[in-house]
Amino acid sequence: MIIHRSLENVAKQAVEKMPVLTITGPRQSGKTTFLKRVFKDYTYVNLEDPEMRLYASTDSKGFLEKFHSKVIFDEVQNVPELFSYIQVLSDQGKEKGQFILSGSNNFLLNEKISQTLAGRTRILTLLPFSIQELSGTVYESSQFEKYINTGFFPRIYHDQLNHTEWIADYIQTYIERDVRKQKNVGDLSRFQQFLKLCAGNIGQMINFSRFGNELGISYHTAQIWLSLLEASFIVFRLPPYYTNFKKRIIKSSKLYFYDTGIASYLLGIRETADIDSHFAKGALFENLIISEIYKHKVCKGGRPEFYFWRDSTGNEIDCIYQEGTELFTIEIKSGKTIHTEFFKGLEYFSKLNTPSGLRPFLIYGGNDIQKRQNFSIAGWNRLNEVFK
Repeated sequence: MIIHRSLENVAKQAVEKMPVLTITGPRQSGKTTFLKRVFKDYTYVNLEDPEMRLYASTDSKGFLEKFHSKVIFDEVQNVPELFSYIQVLSDQGKEKGQFILSGSNNFLLNEKISQTLAGRTRILTLLPFSIQELSGTVYESSQFEKYINTGFFPRIYHDQLNHTEWIADYIQTYIERDVRKQKNVGDLSRFQQFLKLCAGNIGQMINFSRFGNELGISYHTAQIWLSLLEASFIVFRLPPYYTNFKKRIIKSSKLYFYDTGIASYLLGIRETADIDSHFAKGALFENLIISEIYKHKVCKGGRPEFYFWRDSTGNEIDCIYQEGTELFTIEIKSGKTIHTEFFKGLEYFSKLNTPSGLRPFLIYGGNDIQKRQNFSIAGWNRLNEVFK
């Protein structure tokens, strides 16, 4: 069954305006399938193939004489020599949609793009499936717990794989293929512990000193390892909301996983039924909703800019983002019955800020949509109401 990705229209528009389109995202997020299906008239070249990679790296000019237009270079970060030649060709030909580049190592891609292709490429990110993309398909679930446990990687769904086994292999392969290439990771067993520690701190403020103390590594090493996980699309940070933009940069962020299936596995969850009694249920549900908001923003081709808010006395809003003159404040609760205390943070924040343009939402573990005097309420599977 073909599942259409929300990024399709944005990608098609990009090749009509820019000489180079770059699609990045985690391994196994469906980039190859997406590119082959959406851009059927393009030649596909996989630079994971050793022979093709050798050809491209030892004779880049000859390689690009053969593949010089309407071509997809997958895992292009494996052949950094190509970027300068692509720059020259795109400048000479001034052809729209001449090259499509794809890769799963954000560090290497960003480095090469900033050096050679700045201003010549549109960068889009393809993440694993979203709840919205699975809606109306045979894979749709009525339980958010199932989504949390299974995650959203396409191959699990398309091939009907055992998600626990697949995710275990994914984590091991990721460590072997990506982390071992990084000179700053010498102790892989300790790095695996670091991964589990990250999962245990979902929705919490990042404290590198505490991470270091618990694992016996330095503050600096903890920073580097988290950067590696970010570059490989395993985790992302949610910065704090301040009207003072400098504070948004220097203050501690919260930690979330792009895919809740990976987080669940690292927390020892193997069955969907285990989530109800697990200590991290609320954090995992919060992660699910935050990552869905992130995917929605990314699929529109934008750069996600959203935040959390917390004051010195513990009042908190889980997610804040701005669109035009409207400020969306979102509180996230896994409970399936609405309680008055769910609105405490939203009410407090509303009193501190001008009501004009303020859009308070509660997203909860139930299914209803309600409009109350001061708040909008949406069930976890009705996120489209928030996105509207």
